[in-house]
Amino acid sequence: MQSFHNCYKPVYVPTAEIARHKKEEDEPDCLAKYFSVVWCKASKKKHKKWEGDAVLIAKGKSVILNDMEGKDIGRGTGYKSKDLESLDEGQTLMIGGKEIEVMGVISAEDFNSGKCFQTGVGTSTTVPTASSQSTLKPFCSPFKNVCKPSTKENLLKESQNYKPRHDPNASNHQRMFNKAGLPVVDVVVDPYLVNHLRPHQKEGIVFLYECVMGMRLSGRFGAILADEMGLGKTLQCISLVWTLLRQGLYGCKPIIKQALIVTPGSLVKNWKKEFQKWLGSERIKVFTVDQDNKVEEFINSPLHAVLIISYEMLLRTLDQIQTIEFNLLICDEGHRLKNSSIKTATALVSLSCERRIILTGTPIQNDLQEFYALIEFVNPGILGSLSTYRKIYEEPIIRSREPSATKEEKELGEKRAAELTRLTGLFILRRTQEIINKFLPPKKESILFCRPTALQLELYRKLLSSRVVRSCLQGVLENSPHLICIGALKKLCNHPCLLFKAIKEKECNPTCDECEESNLYEGLRDIFPQDYTSATFTETDSGKLQVLAKLLAAIRELSPSESRSDMSLFAMSNISFLKRGSIEEKIYQRQISKQGLSGAVVDLSKTSEHIRFSIEELKNLFILHEDSSCVTHDLLECNCMGKKDHQNPSSEKLSVYRGCQLGQHHERADSKKPLSMSQLMQWKHFSGQHQTLADPFLERIKTSISFIFQNVTNPATPTP
Repeated sequence: MQSFHNCYKPVYVPTAEIARHKKEEDEPDCLAKYFSVVWCKASKKKHKKWEGDAVLIAKGKSVILNDMEGKDIGRGTGYKSKDLESLDEGQTLMIGGKEIEVMGVISAEDFNSGKCFQTGVGTSTTVPTASSQSTLKPFCSPFKNVCKPSTKENLLKESQNYKPRHDPNASNHQRMFNKAGLPVVDVVVDPYLVNHLRPHQKEGIVFLYECVMGMRLSGRFGAILADEMGLGKTLQCISLVWTLLRQGLYGCKPIIKQALIVTPGSLVKNWKKEFQKWLGSERIKVFTVDQDNKVEEFINSPLHAVLIISYEMLLRTLDQIQTIEFNLLICDEGHRLKNSSIKTATALVSLSCERRIILTGTPIQNDLQEFYALIEFVNPGILGSLSTYRKIYEEPIIRSREPSATKEEKELGEKRAAELTRLTGLFILRRTQEIINKFLPPKKESILFCRPTALQLELYRKLLSSRVVRSCLQGVLENSPHLICIGALKKLCNHPCLLFKAIKEKECNPTCDECEESNLYEGLRDIFPQDYTSATFTETDSGKLQVLAKLLAAIRELSPSESRSDMSLFAMSNISFLKRGSIEEKIYQRQISKQGLSGAVVDLSKTSEHIRFSIEELKNLFILHEDSSCVTHDLLECNCMGKKDHQNPSSEKLSVYRGCQLGQHHERADSKKPLSMSQLMQWKHFSGQHQTLADPFLERIKTSISFIFQNVTNPATPTP
């Protein structure tokens, strides 16, 4: 048995020795070692009162002490390398004014991933009891005092102080939730619903069930269903609610009695219709809150098991909602909870309901802090405090994406992102449209870059030359009317009459608070024709409406006559209209960058690419690119010239750069291409100047279009 004679002897480093080794602070490359420790302020007391857990990083002759939030709470240098290399369980060390005791060794893998900073995160195999979820004391080694004389008295005395290596109270799901010892029965989704469910929906229901039952993470009952639109999130939730209301794992006792569904106001009636569609009004009673149906009616009615309410109505009736004991909370379009400080999030957190589900098609929209807010809502504390999350995950991940990141920073960021993905993947389910492609006919996606009309072009130039926009371009962010300028440009991109209406409103109702907007519109009225009015609405003034009108006419003309009355336009097509060279292109590029960030953490994509716009690119927001047929295509640095069949093997450029759909791409060091846009390289590229387009509808409208990106998802052909 290993001897521990010297295990409590502190390693003190005299001041003189520290000074002597000061010049050796810059250590040569060597492997770092990591230890889990407890720490307290230095004292001569025999029995230490440890103040907290920490992680010790030892490298060469230097050490860094991090608390469990990842913050540096102590540093030291000038130690003897052999002392640090021989650190073992039970040994102590002085770091500045703190004394630490080593509790165990942490692997480099657990440190780099951030696992060593996680507390209270386990799996369903070790579900803790309520009493064991309190703050655990530092682990005490059973072998601490084996070096003492083995007298009967000592053995009896010391055996009472021995502690097990693992919590003996930790038990399985049955011991935690079936204390009455009820028989275990199978939970089966209603066969009527099952017959209408697709495979991914069945998997989703099982996933949600395991989450809200605490089977995937001990003591955690939240989930995020982040399926893309069209995969049936509503049906999956209805199936779950119906199952939990009628069945239970132990003795068939139902898991929940009442469920609360909070949704945008426009979707309240849709939820009720879906319940009626799948279950009928006789099997389940669903109550919706509106101007005519008050919360009091739900409270006084024993018949209704599900309450559906809008976010706005929830805030108005919060006091009444708080009196109801809901056992399941579902938040549709839950990405609006990305800011934990808003009233809606605060209101929902105040409800005493542990089982929480967020439904969202866009789990990450802007940054990793918004992602944290969603996680904190469904499973509070799973990622620690916000400061812990930022230190352990957000900062290393963001730092690793910077162009100036070192190799070590990149590796650390990748491992922290992978661990964040692993941990949150236990209660986040994300599926894309690809999983249902085999059930659908081919889907065509087209992005059309429309030419501006002469009126739009002249108004756009005038706006960009205004004093208000020029002040934005000077880079002064505080009190700068960026949003006003962006709003005006977006109106103009759609139709000049929208801008004209805003100008007339400001002329009729000028206020001091809106003087910047009035200044922005100065001189624009003179550009419009003298007889122009708000009612003047014609597609000839808008490039986008010109394209739409021509497209509708082509569809009507070229489609079979028997299908024109009942046909659903764009049934399996997704067409986006963007104003060429305008702010709309920049907004589109930004949307793609958000998808890239989502892919890093939620879509479990190890090769996700990222984009962070520079200050110069942000300034370009207010630049009109008149000479480019498509700025987005320019940024791709694709040499296809808008011809899908373009290929010139003898070209020197092709030997270095890739033409779209033509093999491996080699990127220049000074490339301007936002990496998250590289997926567009797999799409077909067409220029409006291309001689003939195979698509008959696009051929009819190409004179009004400068560029086209197109992608066809076909079940018979794998998506690129």
